Amino acid sequence: MKHAHLWKFIALVEFAIAAVVILLDLFIPTLILLGMTILSLFVRREAITVLGFKRPQAGLSMIGFVFLVAIFMQLFKVGLLMPILNRLTGSTIDYSGFAQLEGNLGMLLILLAASWTLAALGEEIVYRGYLQKLLGDLFGSRPLGIWLTVGISSVLFGLAHTEQGMIGVTITAIDAVIFSWLKFKFGNNLWAAILAHGFSNSIGVIVFYFTGPIYGLW
Repeated sequence: MKHAHLWKFIALVEFAIAAVVILLDLFIPTLILLGMTILSLFVRREAITVLGFKRPQAGLSMIGFVFLVAIFMQLFKVGLLMPILNRLTGSTIDYSGFAQLEGNLGMLLILLAASWTLAALGEEIVYRGYLQKLLGDLFGSRPLGIWLTVGISSVLFGLAHTEQGMIGVTITAIDAVIFSWLKFKFGNNLWAAILAHGFSNSIGVIVFYFTGPIYGLW
């Protein structure tokens, strides 16, 4: 029992440090948190599978379903969510970080590579893997604990994108909830979230390459 309380306290400390790294935007938070993830697994003598890396039972079905969800996410954002947020806030999402992307094939290839490495793989290991594991240790696996785990990790994911303004923070937090839903839908399988993140980002940068920034359809 004492050991259980000790590990729970360590999980709380780990989460607090991770939250500070994210909120203060230290260096590249995802890289720092990946380092924390590796250290945590080593100290706890746990395999990377505890983060949700599992062999899917129906791989092609999962990939197809996740891809369709990623398309729906993009349509939902530009068709409904972004226009509503634009009107409520009187502002638009900040795309200044992608200012040179339109028509720039070299930048497109770089961003596609980043979409599947630092973003899809790296951020999913950190937010839907490591942070949700820590929060699961703190709140448990009952429905309320899962809701708290998903909610808190999603808010932090949104706050990690403050460079896109409040609309960007809101949209990425909602993205995080959908990634989490997919992860749990497929048996707490992190690969579902990784695929959804990669597909979603890839669709976004490819569309931006051809059309430039889209702030909403109305």
